[in-house]
Amino acid sequence: MTHSSKPTRVLKFTDTLVDINGVCRFIQNTAATAHRTNRDLTVFTSSRIEFPEHLKPLPNIRNFTPLYARPMPGYDTLDLAIPPMLEMLRAAEDHRPDVIHISTPGAVGMVGMLAAKLMRTPITGVYHTDFPAYIDELFDSKFMSRGCRALMRTFYKQFAAVFSRSADYESRLTSLGINPTKLVRLTPGFDNQQFSASLRDPSIWSPLGVPTDGFKLFFCGRVSTEKNLPVLTNHWTSIKHQIESRTNQPAQLIIIGDGPYRAEMQSKLQDHDAYFLGFKHGSELATLYASCDLFAFPSTTDTLGQVVMESQASGVPVVATDQGGPKEVILHKDPHQQTGSESGLVLPFQTDQDQSDWIDALINLACDPIRRAVMSKAAVEHMNNFSFESSFNHYWSIHQHANQSHNAH
Repeated sequence: MTHSSKPTRVLKFTDTLVDINGVCRFIQNTAATAHRTNRDLTVFTSSRIEFPEHLKPLPNIRNFTPLYARPMPGYDTLDLAIPPMLEMLRAAEDHRPDVIHISTPGAVGMVGMLAAKLMRTPITGVYHTDFPAYIDELFDSKFMSRGCRALMRTFYKQFAAVFSRSADYESRLTSLGINPTKLVRLTPGFDNQQFSASLRDPSIWSPLGVPTDGFKLFFCGRVSTEKNLPVLTNHWTSIKHQIESRTNQPAQLIIIGDGPYRAEMQSKLQDHDAYFLGFKHGSELATLYASCDLFAFPSTTDTLGQVVMESQASGVPVVATDQGGPKEVILHKDPHQQTGSESGLVLPFQTDQDQSDWIDALINLACDPIRRAVMSKAAVEHMNNFSFESSFNHYWSIHQHANQSHNAH
């Protein structure tokens, strides 16, 4: 048997695996699906954060104790860790991978890059996070922005294949200087077995200190300014007042997740029926999704927006911007069309000084339960097209191709 006919062995390096975000859920689902379908994929990470119960049984995940770790400046919920490089390199050499996949351009990702160079192994990776856009949003510095773009360009140019989570980000990666022939738009997918509209359960709210009655607008994700959350902060009281005056029922804002903007947002919205639930996962997270009424996702920097798919699968319509990847997984009408199914609204991005479209959309949908019910049904049906199984099969085929192309040369 020739080497090229052997099953492809993939070794995946990631700096983030046990945090609560869409990237981590994608990586976790990848490891679990590979294990369940007998694909030879192993994940290397380095974290001091305790692994959740659903990851502990997976034998294809290996966590290397960091040499040093501390909370990331400005992001207390995330860690900066220095991995044990020599130990990881020795383990990588023992593993003898055909392809090295680098999920993150952090310290662990750099170890993966070095391992690939030493073993002359092809490199693949998913462009999960738009770091240049985050730099633009957080620091408003042209010098830092140019530096970040240069680093990303140098990093990803060394890959045999770069997965983009959306068509929108294919064009952004091309403008970053990545060879278009190396770009692969990964088939969108999520764990559509976990999220379901049938999980709706109003009784989940009381133990969390949230009223069981009333309309519930929610956001799920990292609570940070690059998610454009000041839009909700600055306009929630007005949105709430108009919903309540038109429907004669209370309205609550539900924030699931944590991050550096939480304290400020929570302070500004205290006494205005805004509830901050922190990190949630598993069946509790899925039940919370299904028990809300409308999902607001004002981010302009997401490469796909896993939460957008999870919300729709839970029967909850989405209101999102036309910036980034989320619009590509929402069934929405063309502004010039009068007919057609819709699972959410995709609105043009507006500055914080002019958010009239956003405010009107949220209020009008909140006050129109019949339209939301129609959108809910369309959302559930639409998400049946985005199984993680199909996404993983595409993902795996690209690694097989990278291995075969490398062997051919």
